[in-house]
Amino acid sequence: MRFATFEYGSSIFSGVVAGDFVVRLDSLSSTKEIFRKRAPSELPLKELSEESLFSELVSEVLSLSEGKLVVMGSRGEAFRLGEVRLRAPITRPPAVFCLGFNFRSHAPELKRPIPEVPVVFMKPSRSVIGPDDEIVLPKVSSRVDYEVELCVVVGKGGRYVSRSDAYSRIFGYTVLNDITARDIQQRDFALSRPWLRSKGFDTFAPIGPFIVTGEEVGDPMDLSLSLSVNGELRQSSRTSEMIFDVPTVVEYISSFTTLEPGALIAMGTPDKIGQLQDGDVVEATVERIGTLRNRAVLEK
Repeated sequence: MRFATFEYGSSIFSGVVAGDFVVRLDSLSSTKEIFRKRAPSELPLKELSEESLFSELVSEVLSLSEGKLVVMGSRGEAFRLGEVRLRAPITRPPAVFCLGFNFRSHAPELKRPIPEVPVVFMKPSRSVIGPDDEIVLPKVSSRVDYEVELCVVVGKGGRYVSRSDAYSRIFGYTVLNDITARDIQQRDFALSRPWLRSKGFDTFAPIGPFIVTGEEVGDPMDLSLSLSVNGELRQSSRTSEMIFDVPTVVEYISSFTTLEPGALIAMGTPDKIGQLQDGDVVEATVERIGTLRNRAVLEK
């Protein structure tokens, strides 16, 4: 299943993809009750993580014929994907965790040792933007880099989650581009504080285009990921090259903080990071999830 947050006209909705359509979750019988006390734009990850409700939703969506979707479209309950603007699937996540040096090829690129335990840092929630939103290259930085990453979306979450239980606490996966002010990071390495300032600018965490659930993604440790700038391939690797796998990271982070529904965990980037220039169009792709497209613009 693929879930999205999307804009149509002046309204924002959460939805599920059915063929060429995206269907408002607040219009489906299986999920309508959830929205009596919440905004239609809020993706109800906690409720959808319940197996019985999720199964009911899957059955309902699979039963929607093309004709039924067209009828729903006439009532404003479904829209063709080409008619909507996709937003960040989670506009304000409760936490954005990221991994540093989690690909064996990336740590040597920055002249850093291969880590023995996961290197975890965080981005502010305001760094999150969605598909086709602009990445702002800040005035205070002379080099801003791209980094394609697989991103875990927490469902049930919890504290002290074991490796064996990790996948049951995950709702799905999306794409994250870990934008980094590299010159600031390099200066801050000398001060032993290389992460928050260089990674935390507004617009430095594009995510999307969808959240894709685990049964559709399959093994998250066997996916290709790539990134292109203006159509030129810059990064290409596989998640099998990660040092720490998804269950290990979920167990590690949940050992010191509670993972809440909607929290994001970006799993690190491979080598061949590089600089973005004003006007560049950057496309980050993860197999079975999709392509996240953004344009870089200089701060005015």
